[in-house]
Amino acid sequence: MLNHPTIVFSGSSNPELAEAICSYLNLELGKAEISCFPDGEKLIRLESDVRGRDVYVIQSTCAPVDENLVELLIFLDCVRRASAARITAVIPYFGYARQDRKDAGRVPITAKLMANIITSAGADRVLSLDLHAKQLQGFFDIPVDHLTAEPVLVKYLKQKRIPDLTVVSPDVGNMKTASRYAIELNAELAIIHKRRLSGQEVLCEEIIGSVEGRNVVMVDDMISTAGTITGAAKMVKERGAKKIVVGATHGVFAGPAIERLANAPIDEVFVTDTISMKEAVGGLKNLKVLSVASLIAEAMRRIHSNESISTMFQKFGQL
Repeated sequence: MLNHPTIVFSGSSNPELAEAICSYLNLELGKAEISCFPDGEKLIRLESDVRGRDVYVIQSTCAPVDENLVELLIFLDCVRRASAARITAVIPYFGYARQDRKDAGRVPITAKLMANIITSAGADRVLSLDLHAKQLQGFFDIPVDHLTAEPVLVKYLKQKRIPDLTVVSPDVGNMKTASRYAIELNAELAIIHKRRLSGQEVLCEEIIGSVEGRNVVMVDDMISTAGTITGAAKMVKERGAKKIVVGATHGVFAGPAIERLANAPIDEVFVTDTISMKEAVGGLKNLKVLSVASLIAEAMRRIHSNESISTMFQKFGQL
């Protein structure tokens, strides 16, 4: 599908997604040797020629976050020094995105730091999905293509044909996203007001709207410790909800997340493959993993061909 000057490499974080992307593009994955010195330092050696080529490096900065981030930086530097014409960092899940402002004294704005070092390492462009805050695009001094997995998630929910459906926003900040889902799914809308007690504990205080006798869908950009989503699920169940389905673009599943989800009154959890779900699938029996490979691949094709990315999402009002 793409012409000769394009080559795609995969880091260690999610090679299955990279393979699926290359399959869509009818390309072979670029060859690179990723190894470690005895003290743990990463070494990357390209086995494919990149001189004068349009290069894409696919790497999510998920757990282990720092290790995957450093590997991405080394990969970008390696490709730059091998004389690639243009380098795009494809970061399906962008770690450190939540630290996007100073919400207390003497703390860093780590998302800006990440933008700086990714650019310094050699990226000419960044492609990512559902950043935790859209303003992160402005942290970069290079072009950022911000995709959303909403078309993939909405398509899946439409196929399920859930009757008597109410889309519930698990917090006020997610209200606009929930409203778009409600419109697409021809569903009712409800909103939960929450109060964060700590980094891992959230208190759901009140629900605006009725969920009694309704089937509920809750969708967020990520599920991290699952405190917000499981607290919301318990609340809507107590208020008379029937079937409860929850989903997110990024299944981070940190700390007690899988245990919380398994014990919550949730009938199904669905996430995309921006993060590898190998370990989570075994611990969460009701987990459904949807692929965003074709979505990312189509965006890469358009970048290479200098076509519009925004037209992919016009109906969702994302770009």
